[in-house]
Amino acid sequence: MNDTAITPPPALDAGKVELPPPVLPDGRVNFVGLTREELAAEFAKLGEPAFRAKQLWQWIYVRGLTSFDAMTDMSKGLRAKLAERFHIARPQIARHQQSLDGTQKWLLRQADGQEIECVHIPEEDRGTLCVSSQVGCTLSCKFCHTGTQRLVRNLEPAEIVEQVLIARDVFGEWPAPDAGRKLTNIVMMGMGEPLFNYDNVAKALKIIMNGDGIAVSRRKITLSTSGVAPMIRRCGAELGVMLAVSLHAVTDELRDRLVPLNRKYPIAELLAACRGYPGVSNARRITFEYVMLKGVNDSPADARELLRLLAGIPAKVNLIPFNPWPDSSFECSDDAAIDVFSAILMKAGYVSPIRTPRGRDIMAACGQLKSASERVRKSSAPALATSAPIQA
Repeated sequence: MNDTAITPPPALDAGKVELPPPVLPDGRVNFVGLTREELAAEFAKLGEPAFRAKQLWQWIYVRGLTSFDAMTDMSKGLRAKLAERFHIARPQIARHQQSLDGTQKWLLRQADGQEIECVHIPEEDRGTLCVSSQVGCTLSCKFCHTGTQRLVRNLEPAEIVEQVLIARDVFGEWPAPDAGRKLTNIVMMGMGEPLFNYDNVAKALKIIMNGDGIAVSRRKITLSTSGVAPMIRRCGAELGVMLAVSLHAVTDELRDRLVPLNRKYPIAELLAACRGYPGVSNARRITFEYVMLKGVNDSPADARELLRLLAGIPAKVNLIPFNPWPDSSFECSDDAAIDVFSAILMKAGYVSPIRTPRGRDIMAACGQLKSASERVRKSSAPALATSAPIQA
């Protein structure tokens, strides 16, 4: 596989350009995904004071409203003006599945008809939302179902934030309760490579972390990367979220095959970037994800080499039993092999939990996400359809 298969096409890299707010075919701007400053600028165009942006921000991100009519601290005239020029969108829930273990998966259809999946995983002490950053993926990791789907496009900030809004809608968490929340944590571990869509992801996460709105703490947000080494320091410096790295192999020869991105950023370069991650410490460890593949990467020798590689990095290792998908060529490691691997790491002082597979029966487990979206030519693409709003 050559580098063109693992590098985002220039047409999909919008991070270097300041883009205008997303506009529907009818000319209305989507307020979701705009920063506070951008909201204030839109109100200024209407001749309205900046404090209106704060009011709207709280209606959208604290109360979860999608209708301007319900924003009672604004005049009827202003509300009518807003409805004429703007909208507050949600994607359409094309399919909603619930696993026997309580995991929920939503297939979300975007305004252009493309689809993504996001997953909510309930646990005793938290509820984690697995959020996508791209439609499809460019990395082609051999053990990952998403990697069999071609990259279609990057998600816009609004499309990333809306995944959180959808979950809050479903759980009725507007405003978010002080205790007993079903949505407490966010992991950027869904479809796509977040660091190949960094600017849009960063903008979305800053909105999600804003204390006057959704207010998810940066310490409860984890961004997972397959190893885009040059972007790791920037992510830490600008966002300060927790970092997870999909490692999966302890030699470049094997990782080149499992995670083709390794040909561009080999293990030594990747781990050097991890050692320089701003804020990394024993209290803020980097998580290394390691999928357990029978007879491939699961030997005691592999575990000992992993210890050597991680020496000096405050880290934990998540051991992930391989989650099968149709036509996959791998098998999950035996329980005994996983237990031995974990014991070697734990004896050396590394926390190494064995992740309990969640949502396998609805193809919602790690590495199983995939939608039916396909790349389309611009000349043949259908006109954008308005996202169906969910009324609060």
